[in-house]
Amino acid sequence: MANTWGYGAMTNSLGDIQNSKAIIIFGANPAVNHPVGFQHFLKAKERNNAKIIVIDPRFTKTAAKADLYAQIRPGTDIPFMYGMLNIIFENGWHDESFIKDRVYGMEDIMAEAKNWPIERVADVTGVDADLIIQITKLYANQNPGTLVWAMGLTQHSNGSSNTRLAPIIQLALGNMGKEGGGTNILRGHDNVQGATDMCCLSHTLPGYYGLSDGSWKYFAKAWNVDYEWLKGRFKDPSWMNKKGFTLSRWWSGVLGGKPGEDKIHNAGTNLKALFVMANGITSTAQQKKVKEGLDNLELLVFCDPFVNEGAILTDKQDDVYILPAATQFETSGSVTATNRSAQWRTEIIKPMYESKTDQDIMFELAKRLGFYDQLTAGMLVRENKKEYKWPEDATDEIARTIKTIGLTGWTAERLKKHQENWHMFDEISMRGYGEMTGEYYGLPWPCWTEGHSGSPILYNIDRKVSEGGMGFRNRFGLEHDGVDLLAGKGSAPKGSVAKDGYPEITRDNIEEVLKIKLTDDEKSKIGKNWKVDTSNIIAEKCMEAGIAPYGNAKARAIVWTFADKIPLHREPLHSPRQDLVEKHPSFADKEDHYRVDTRYISEQSAQNWSKDFPINLVTGRLVNMNGAGMENRASKYLAKLSPEMFCDINPDLAGRHGIRDGSMMWIHSPQGTKIKVKAKYSYSVSDDRIFLPFHFAGVMEGESLLHKYPDGTAPYAIGESANTVTNYGYDIVTQIPETKGGLCQIERA
Repeated sequence: MANTWGYGAMTNSLGDIQNSKAIIIFGANPAVNHPVGFQHFLKAKERNNAKIIVIDPRFTKTAAKADLYAQIRPGTDIPFMYGMLNIIFENGWHDESFIKDRVYGMEDIMAEAKNWPIERVADVTGVDADLIIQITKLYANQNPGTLVWAMGLTQHSNGSSNTRLAPIIQLALGNMGKEGGGTNILRGHDNVQGATDMCCLSHTLPGYYGLSDGSWKYFAKAWNVDYEWLKGRFKDPSWMNKKGFTLSRWWSGVLGGKPGEDKIHNAGTNLKALFVMANGITSTAQQKKVKEGLDNLELLVFCDPFVNEGAILTDKQDDVYILPAATQFETSGSVTATNRSAQWRTEIIKPMYESKTDQDIMFELAKRLGFYDQLTAGMLVRENKKEYKWPEDATDEIARTIKTIGLTGWTAERLKKHQENWHMFDEISMRGYGEMTGEYYGLPWPCWTEGHSGSPILYNIDRKVSEGGMGFRNRFGLEHDGVDLLAGKGSAPKGSVAKDGYPEITRDNIEEVLKIKLTDDEKSKIGKNWKVDTSNIIAEKCMEAGIAPYGNAKARAIVWTFADKIPLHREPLHSPRQDLVEKHPSFADKEDHYRVDTRYISEQSAQNWSKDFPINLVTGRLVNMNGAGMENRASKYLAKLSPEMFCDINPDLAGRHGIRDGSMMWIHSPQGTKIKVKAKYSYSVSDDRIFLPFHFAGVMEGESLLHKYPDGTAPYAIGESANTVTNYGYDIVTQIPETKGGLCQIERA
């Protein structure tokens, strides 16, 4: 992404969408996936006359509310966006001053955009040229405009390029750092943002700190554990600095070395145990491989309020454990919403029956593994406590430690106060009033100090830093190829002592940049830089000087460390257009990609996939389901709305294969897997693609697994998993699976 905070941090908020004049949505269906949040889209339309534009391979319920809708071919978002940019640049609709002062590398984007004249874009994307022009003109000339995306943009082998080019459109139009603008990425589940922030990932420490020795030493100190002890937990110290497996390919860690499997890099051993907490394993792509991985483990543990259907999928009989976990109503603590705001939750009832809370399960596990004292030591640091109070002390430990995204202000006391006074905040601006004046609801990060307001709109220089203002982060040095990477003249946040760009604040430059003198006492306490300053002196001094601790630089359109320095179109690994595969091939195969060798060009060029698998496969959600659907299908009321797995299929496509409405059909993948589902005629999909919901499990390749559920635990609805036929393919940077650009073949059952 263009110098934003990760692959999914929303720059603005759902409420702020009501300030938009134009809303363009790529690969997201908020009417179904975010039905409460979608009210803000409709209010923008009703109250602000905002125009809604939807770009999606399928005509969705969101598209039904759109002013303009483009039915794009899956995997061609980059050509579509370059087509937009080419029109924007040719007509002078871009914001020249914003680009000059706050963006680096836009010249390269302009050059690539010229390679995408409208006729070529129309051919590659399948969208009519006149419609692309109409969409671009409408969006570019309705200011401010917000750009929205979800997994339809990310789940591709070049998804990281998609999520770079989308913000570049906003940078070109000067829509970043504005009310009603920004990039609003819709997270798929409750607390996905919080889980990401807390490092439920394998390549960073909490708060997106890297895996360097310096980061580990900082956390050892923050956790109040011995660094040498921490280092001793690894096979050897070098493994502290290496990425782990990803959720999407954990099974490769089990199967690596077997015939036909991708090679793994895991210190000469395979994964032997899997401990799953609140993750629907059946929502993972490549379900047959997931099953093989489960079958070959030595130990398998699931912790869920409902039976995790991974336990049903596997044929493994021994050493499989299902632990009853408590629900969110039986515990308390904070969650982080898609807009970076925290919300405290209060325990409603005590855990029922034999269930335990997630933290109690983890604490019991840590005791048996012999490191409970080390796991909990960080909660005792403040005030030298003898006993911790959960979750308050854990929350305060996070606030004390995580500086990179500015969580210092997220103390349990403040978050509780926001929950208790949620009615004292405006739904659009999130500004507090009455007792909550001077704060934004949920203290959206960065919240630099314990008195900071929170930052509802990232990169907004029209506000003081103490009131949520900031420029772009200085993350990639001071210059590149001889070009200054700091922001241009007059691009500092309102009220800043530095009127132009400035570097991130360190112990060495704080006095010079902030134009202050530290006392000897402050110098003795201050950290090396703003990211590791546990005294928080740097942040406090920065607030007084109107300076964002992370600096004020230009957003970068060029990422010189990526395989593609600027976003480029690359056809999906399994593309229906073989002619375009030759012109826009995938990446070179990537060794040791999160410990797994990953195929790109070798998979794409293995055969002409479109010959035998000519139909695009699109997957997505239903409004009454969520993720793997375990809890939803266990409700007879929700299950009645979607009692069986189905496939949306265009009647013309169905007719060519002799498939009748309501009859059963087989869907086959390039990997040799298949599923048997009910055909449902629908014109929401064109006659070259089908749609599958991904919430079902309990059937595998036509065989019911109903007999494998423990007595009394079977859901009211079971069905084939769409992920049994989603294709092999993973993003070149994040390894997110390519579930939105695959192929299949169909036949009458």
